[in-house]
Amino acid sequence: MNKYFLILALIFLTSSFTRKELAWVAIGDSITYLNEHLDETGNRITKGYMTRVTEQLPHVHYVNQGHNGWTAGKIASSIETLGLVKADLYSVFLGTNDWWAGRPLGTLADYQRGTGNATVYGSFRIIINKLRNLNPQAPIILITPMQRVDFVYLTNFKNNAYGSYKPKNGQWLESFANAIDSIGHYEHLPVVDLYHTKGLQMKNLVKYKRLKDPQTGAYTNYAYPKFIDIPFNPETDEYPYPTDAIDKTYDGLHPSDAGYSLISRKLVKIIRQYR
Repeated sequence: MNKYFLILALIFLTSSFTRKELAWVAIGDSITYLNEHLDETGNRITKGYMTRVTEQLPHVHYVNQGHNGWTAGKIASSIETLGLVKADLYSVFLGTNDWWAGRPLGTLADYQRGTGNATVYGSFRIIINKLRNLNPQAPIILITPMQRVDFVYLTNFKNNAYGSYKPKNGQWLESFANAIDSIGHYEHLPVVDLYHTKGLQMKNLVKYKRLKDPQTGAYTNYAYPKFIDIPFNPETDEYPYPTDAIDKTYDGLHPSDAGYSLISRKLVKIIRQYR
């Protein structure tokens, strides 16, 4: 009897500590895409947020559906050709490119009524509908855009954009973050609100931006927000974010190792609940 009890106890303990393998499809833009394209960061990062999550949760295996430069609208319009697969878990990390592209945000009613891909709310309806069709039981984690300061692409200085300290097309990036949060509340989905996360404020994204002093022409390191109105000439100026300017981003927009680490910690807290 004691031997039988011991066997049952061992089986119970083994099953208690064995987690089911989980397939995770991570949908996003360049912040997700870069996980598999570290060379495109000039190797300024060593690993993205998905790799960091799966290092802490080895039973989770991800599929990278990050698309460089894509909006939620582009994801929605391509939803049937992306090769999305049935998974145990999905995450959607979009919105910053929609803001910069000036796409209309719309209202929660556009999401509720499924009015189509003309607004960001409508785009998210298309995306979430697709994921639910693939697996109605799979949790869907929504991730809001981060704040951003002036972005300059590492290998093409002409590819640059101002930060979320002012509106684009009359819309604030914060409104896009709030919209995603409102969808999460409406659908009872977990939301990782990076926009309002302590440590990811604009003052923490880069230590400085190196620009020519307009009066002297001498290169000077300007911390946020002092660099906002100082011009940058992509034709003649040096790259404004040397490696020692890196803080939570390495280029004003894309997370650094420190930024990705913060994002992954938030995701781990949610994903570890799913078995």
